[in-house]
Amino acid sequence: MTTTLHHAPVVTLRSLLHTSKTPTTTKRGKSTTRTVREVIKRGVLVSFAPATYTASILILEATSTYLQNIPIANHVDGTSAVYGALCAVLFFDEQNLSDAVVIAMYPNGAQGIPVPAPGRVVFVTGFQQVNGSTINSGTTSNFQITGNGGIPTGALGIVYAANFTSPTTGTYIQIGPHGATLSNYQALGNLEVANSFLNANGIVQLDSNGKIDIRANSGNCTVSLYTQGYIQ
Repeated sequence: MTTTLHHAPVVTLRSLLHTSKTPTTTKRGKSTTRTVREVIKRGVLVSFAPATYTASILILEATSTYLQNIPIANHVDGTSAVYGALCAVLFFDEQNLSDAVVIAMYPNGAQGIPVPAPGRVVFVTGFQQVNGSTINSGTTSNFQITGNGGIPTGALGIVYAANFTSPTTGTYIQIGPHGATLSNYQALGNLEVANSFLNANGIVQLDSNGKIDIRANSGNCTVSLYTQGYIQ
């Protein structure tokens, strides 16, 4: 495998974190001590085994070393443990290459970049984004979500709860990112009893400006929507 680095030349990282003296015994029975040093070294991820949360790593040094079955920190997942990514490996004892853990993953030039970008859910206090908005049958309305209720600019999606009512049975609404083909996203309904309410919750993407579209179908609908979190 050929790895191209687009930053500083590859060097052995001797970031000393801790040293201690470990008693050892020589073949002649004499007691001595050995200095145990913790170091961080840079490597390239070769493979990730999610079942055991271990990895195979190519250590970047003057003489490259290939290590197998090295544990990975629990905050790393399959979306970031991408083949070819650079990684930081903490060795608790630099003389014992099996006593180590992968503590971070990061891009290796154009390699090792998750596509699409991974996201995480952040919960916020519930907030009413849409308050009883009437949407006529066959009409699509758009709503600005980011910037309101703790949903920040740049959020990729929202955790929401929605409800609607209609004087017409069989109505339903569609929800999706603004400008998207709504049939590819979410539909809530059909309403079985006229003037009753249908409640639902879910996760939906936002467009690049933080907006969603809601479309009413088969009848006029009065819609409310609340956000309780976002994906970033």
